[in-house]
Amino acid sequence: MGKRLISQRRGRGTPTYTSASHRFKGKIEYRSYDELEKEGSLKGKVVEIMHDPGRSAPVAMVKFENGEKKLILAPESIQINDDIACGISAPISPGNSLPIGEIPEGTPVYNIENRPGDGGRFVRSSGTYASLITHDVDKAVIELPSGELKSFNPQCRATIGVVAGGGRKEKPFLKAGNRYHSLKAKGKKCMTVRGVAMNAVDHPHGGGNRQHPGRPTTVSRNAPPGRKVGSIAARRTGKRR
Repeated sequence: MGKRLISQRRGRGTPTYTSASHRFKGKIEYRSYDELEKEGSLKGKVVEIMHDPGRSAPVAMVKFENGEKKLILAPESIQINDDIACGISAPISPGNSLPIGEIPEGTPVYNIENRPGDGGRFVRSSGTYASLITHDVDKAVIELPSGELKSFNPQCRATIGVVAGGGRKEKPFLKAGNRYHSLKAKGKKCMTVRGVAMNAVDHPHGGGNRQHPGRPTTVSRNAPPGRKVGSIAARRTGKRR
């Protein structure tokens, strides 16, 4: 009797493959887009900088003038008691959040909203930033860390600066156990068995008198769960030339 594939077990949603919610300090999202930010700015002060086990970047607790407290992704060089601001008239300095349409071209930004008011979706990992390339009447073009150019609504908000925690990947794990515990905090599985090393009953790539897939590794988007392994709906494969 065969086993479920790792992709099937992950999709089932068991605790093994779920990122524990108690590891996260809280949601990282912008304030609700109210009239105060649309017409002016709201100032706040950094009261604490914390490690968040469920994230790759540190987070900062900010207390605003109106008494509201929010968690933000900490930018590089931020310190406790630093002042930050959010709103249309906030100055261009690290940690301040503004609509993309109000940010000068060439400025590094992070935590970019996909749609106005969604709280931030892009560029949230440690040490990352995007560059604002150009403005247009109804869109702003931003170069993401991957090099992709993406258009955004000018009303989408972004934070000035670079996400803190850069250089995280430069330190080697040295031990498999360190990697195991690092990924476990984020609900990811490591030290997995290759499909070609399994028996034919356990994986589509298993079996044979040597380790090889034995069939094309590109599969349809509509393939059933037990077959959906390898390059799923790949537009192209192989080395780019």
